[in-house]
Amino acid sequence: MESISINSKRRNEFIDITSFVQEAVKNASVEKGVCLVFCPHTTAAITINESADPAVCQDIVNYLNKLVPASRSYLHAEGNSDSHIKSSLVGASEKLIIEGGRLVLGTWQAIYFCEFDGPRSRKVYVEIAREGHHA
Repeated sequence: MESISINSKRRNEFIDITSFVQEAVKNASVEKGVCLVFCPHTTAAITINESADPAVCQDIVNYLNKLVPASRSYLHAEGNSDSHIKSSLVGASEKLIIEGGRLVLGTWQAIYFCEFDGPRSRKVYVEIAREGHHA
C-alpha cells in the first residue's frame, strides 16, 4: 500500500491526484489488476470525473454547497457537519482497472481528492492488486 500526502488550500476543493495514483501503479509493476484509492477522512472523499474543464468540479462543489449548506443548526458541535454529509454523499473510495500497467480511465476522466473541511493536511491510500488477487 502507498500513501499520497495532500495539502488542501480551501474549505471545499477538488484536487486532481491521477498522476500520483498512476505513479503508484507504475511503482507496483502491475500489468493487469485493480487499484483501490481510499480516503481515511470523514470530511473528505474520492471521486472520478471530468478533467478537461475545471468548471465541472467547481459546479459540483457549488451544487453540494447548495444541497448541504454550512450551518450552525446541525447537532454536531464541531461546525463541520456539512463536510461529513458531503463526504458520505461522494464516497470514501474508487476502484479502478489496471490494464497494460496503466489505469483505465476515459478520455476526460481524472481521479479527485474532494476536500470539504479544509485547508488541511490529508492522506490518501492506494492499494494495488494483480489480476486474480483482491484489492
